[in-house]
Amino acid sequence: MHAKDILIDGYSRIQEEVHAAVDGLGPDELNHRPSADANSIAWLVWHLTRVQDDHIADVAGLDQVWLAQDWAKRFDLGLPQRDFGYGHDSAQVAKVRVDSPDLLTGYYDAVHEQTLEFLRGLTAKDFERIVDEGWDPPVSLGVRLVSVLSDDLQHVGQAAYVRGLLQSAA
Repeated sequence: MHAKDILIDGYSRIQEEVHAAVDGLGPDELNHRPSADANSIAWLVWHLTRVQDDHIADVAGLDQVWLAQDWAKRFDLGLPQRDFGYGHDSAQVAKVRVDSPDLLTGYYDAVHEQTLEFLRGLTAKDFERIVDEGWDPPVSLGVRLVSVLSDDLQHVGQAAYVRGLLQSAA
């Protein structure tokens, strides 16, 4: 099995979990924050999708789906267009509100497709390419792809946890 096949499987698991975390939820559940400074399911899924979109587009030399396919306009969050949620304070988290799980899954699915298209074209040698020299040691493409995968899985797990809290309280 090639490394790209393992990554394709891993990123596909994120997609499955994103759908499981949001399907069937209404606006109140999607935007609920378990405490004043906690993240909502909407913010967690938006953020993990924005991170994947931003980071994959960067290493692939592609436009972000967020901008190229007008998702920024569809979400209309009142945040800077290239914002992906890193370091958000409570007020910024509160701006990420959605009325439907379809908006979140639609955006994730579009990013997922761009991610898979990029991954399918990779060769073994591509994983060694340095994509970020701002770290010591510099970050290779392989390391960046695993980093995004890890971050996304953690956030989708958090979204599933918040969903569980909501369901147990109901």
